[in-house]
Amino acid sequence: MKIVYFGTPHFAAEVLRFLLENKVEVAAVVTQPDRPKGRSLQLTSSPVKEVAVQASLPIFQPEKASQEIFLSQLADVKADLYVVVAFGQILTQKLLDIPRLGCINVHASLLPKYRGAAPIQRCLMDGETETGVAIQKMVRKLDAGDVIASSKIAIPSEMTFAELEAGLIEITKPLLLQVIHRYATEIPEGVAQDESLVTYASKIEMAEGEIHWNRDAEELHNLIRAFSPRPGAWAWIYSSGERKRLKILRAKCVPFNGKPGELSPSAIVSCGKQSLQLIDVQPEGKKVMKAEDWLRGQKNISFLQNI
Repeated sequence: MKIVYFGTPHFAAEVLRFLLENKVEVAAVVTQPDRPKGRSLQLTSSPVKEVAVQASLPIFQPEKASQEIFLSQLADVKADLYVVVAFGQILTQKLLDIPRLGCINVHASLLPKYRGAAPIQRCLMDGETETGVAIQKMVRKLDAGDVIASSKIAIPSEMTFAELEAGLIEITKPLLLQVIHRYATEIPEGVAQDESLVTYASKIEMAEGEIHWNRDAEELHNLIRAFSPRPGAWAWIYSSGERKRLKILRAKCVPFNGKPGELSPSAIVSCGKQSLQLIDVQPEGKKVMKAEDWLRGQKNISFLQNI
């Protein structure tokens, strides 16, 4: 049975690598076009493309997956099943109708919760204690297909985005392989999603990462976890009339109260309710370091205008 694999970021690349190691016949890979990246704006391949190149797989990189020439090329592959893992484009019904066994999608939440672009970050921001992955039959409506299989994972209170993503990748690998093997003998039945339980996980905007110290410490702690290590939650730090960004990549809630934005010598910042003990930070233009080491080299700094 031949599949076409659609995917773009690290999550999708790791899953593709696993499928190839387990002898799944990947007839072609579809990923996003190379994009400018970094200060030099050098064109950079997606993580999925890098895996596909290493495996000498045919690669498609359509600017829009609805383009007729791309759909024609895709149909010529004559794959049985399309597998979509964080591809990054909406797929048209015309595309979904091409493979004889249909299209399946791995979504990084327990559908119908957190439909949309950023389920991992949103569940962390909401302070969820459990999430998972769901494999659904793809339909035109976003993340609304029947669920074929799912798997859960606990979210410890200090877990960051990177750590949760790694855990979700690991539970996705065997689950997706099992579903693909099922398709080799029959089209699996799925369970319809309960529309009354639907929640949405909209795309993360950079501005959401700004820390305002008048918010509750627990809320800010969840924000920091959701944005760590990328793109990083941040606060303005003021010193000698200058302001610079300080990324805060790890922190913990502590039972200490003071004026919001007040910074102690031990790197505790007062919030609207309780406080945050800063653990890992990244000053503007520098590497990640321990908060106490960063603070030791500072003079006359303040968060107080950042409320």
